[in-house]
Amino acid sequence: MMGKRAVTVEQNNNQTYTSSNQNNQQIQENQRGMVGTNGGNNKNSIYGWRKQCLYFIIFLLMVLISINLALTLWVLKVLEVSKDGMGQMRIVEGGIQLDGQAMFLDELKTSHIKSRHGQPLVFESSRNLTFNTRDAYNDVENQLFLGHDKFEVHAKKFKVTDPYGRTLFYVDRDLVEIAAEKLRIEGDGGLIFENSIQTPIVKAEPGQDLKLESPTRSIEMQASQTIYIHSVSGSIEASSLEDITLRAKKILFDAEGIIVSNMKTTRPPSYYEKSKPDRSADHKFYQVCICGTGRLFLAPSHANASCAADDDSVCS
Repeated sequence: MMGKRAVTVEQNNNQTYTSSNQNNQQIQENQRGMVGTNGGNNKNSIYGWRKQCLYFIIFLLMVLISINLALTLWVLKVLEVSKDGMGQMRIVEGGIQLDGQAMFLDELKTSHIKSRHGQPLVFESSRNLTFNTRDAYNDVENQLFLGHDKFEVHAKKFKVTDPYGRTLFYVDRDLVEIAAEKLRIEGDGGLIFENSIQTPIVKAEPGQDLKLESPTRSIEMQASQTIYIHSVSGSIEASSLEDITLRAKKILFDAEGIIVSNMKTTRPPSYYEKSKPDRSADHKFYQVCICGTGRLFLAPSHANASCAADDDSVCS
């Protein structure tokens, strides 16, 4: 029993010695690996002027980043950039709100522009101001141009209404309509129409004369019912180089007196003069006679002669 126990102890000592040797070898190998690694790192390290250049580049990048950050903060402060907008420009629901004046260096495209409540809206340009509207094909459809000495509107139709939506002025290629209650034309030259006009009434201001004139052509007035010429406090004068023609079913003169001057006056035929002494100097009353051609003339009132004349050319 003692011999077996001694053998067992000796075997255990041998095993313990063997395991300790293995551990020492493993430790030594790990130390060698660590030494090899450190030796490799020492070979790749940066020393001398390379290390100084690296530090200088890092320092320069830090300076540039600091300058860039400072400039960014300065720009944000100058432009007054905030979460609500930039400067006097505020981003609101549905658009942008500008307080004060705004300057646009190029085109402005928008669908709606309005001023604040109770504030005016002013458009100003150093040269000209143009408003354009385009169709579905991006072609200019209407244009409003305000230049140095002219104001132009390019459109198929132009319409001016009052606050109640009633038309005051309307223009298209075929029609010009003025629907105001009164149209006043001031100026020494009056108003010139190259073609015809249609209006229910033409009248002058109180105390002013009304004159219808055609220097080289004729004036023609037509009505489907009645032509009414009326003067409240003055006279009505119609003059023509040639003839004045009145065509109507009936012509009515309603006046206290009708004076027709410079009408041609004839003498009675000679056979009436022989039967009665000549008293032409005493004639104060004349007969108004009419020829078959419609011409009027005056004939002395004679007891034996009714619209008799000694000159046949009076009716020619």
